[in-house]
Amino acid sequence: MITQKEFNAERRYQTAIIFAKKMLDEGIINQKDYTEIDTKLLEKYRPTMSTLLSGKPLIK
Repeated sequence: MITQKEFNAERRYQTAIIFAKKMLDEGIINQKDYTEIDTKLLEKYRPTMSTLLSGKPLIK
């Protein structure tokens, strides 16, 4: 069972990473920038589920 604190961390991380991914897709930032942003967001929010999936596409 996920706690409210864990849920909030997950939600905040997912929200922020969506914007970073959009910037990457639009060419505003490069892959290196995206990786740095992802690392910082993981450190900041410490999501439980996203840590397992970070940087790994679900579908190839």
